[in-house]
Amino acid sequence: MIIAIPVLFFTVILSGFLVKIFPPTNIKWLKMALAFSGSYLFTITIIHLLPDVLSNSSGYGVGYWVLAGFFLQLILELFSHGVEHGHMHHHEDRVGSLPFLLLGSLFVHSFLEGSILVEHRYGTADQGHHSNDNFYLVLLGITLHHIPAAFALMSVLLSRLENLRKAFLWLLIFALGSPLGIAFSNTILAQEAPDGLVYTALTGLVAGNFLHISTTILFESSPDHHFNRNKLVATLLGLVLAILSDFI
Repeated sequence: MIIAIPVLFFTVILSGFLVKIFPPTNIKWLKMALAFSGSYLFTITIIHLLPDVLSNSSGYGVGYWVLAGFFLQLILELFSHGVEHGHMHHHEDRVGSLPFLLLGSLFVHSFLEGSILVEHRYGTADQGHHSNDNFYLVLLGITLHHIPAAFALMSVLLSRLENLRKAFLWLLIFALGSPLGIAFSNTILAQEAPDGLVYTALTGLVAGNFLHISTTILFESSPDHHFNRNKLVATLLGLVLAILSDFI
């Protein structure tokens, strides 16, 4: 918790300032980052999140929570317009207006991600070491995912507000989402059993959420089912990193 909160907060802040280094019109690096993070998210969801929530659930219909998370993300993206996976939609007729629905949906998305980062809750009591490994694997996945998302959001905010300072202040809403989710789960829900309904629901929702985002990223990274070499390499690197980190 002590490490995760500043890591996630400052990842969003620093990634938002990347718009001063990389013009939004040149997003080759962003596509590579998306392919890498999408592959990593998909892998840790399959080999960690889903097995964990399935093994710890006590008949709470975890499959339904995963489905709910998948389709919840679909609904959220109706308002965020895909900023979570690097989409940047600039509407000249909306200059000067704030995208409140976009910011709200991204906050909910980010809060849910942070809510499952409870270091001592992963795995069963006799899996303490593996439990901590999962915590940091998921933290890394969320961190990697937030880099292109924060860049895309900052680009949208700048196109609307045309003021870096104002855009930065509104970026803080997204930056605070995951830290508040972590604080919520590690304080208010601290006494909840790891196989209880609340943690089962939260982990299932986030697993479904990750499945939606990661598969969307991977499909969008390969238009017409064609991978170019660089995107393929980035995707494989994300896969290999997630698998290798399981043995470190």
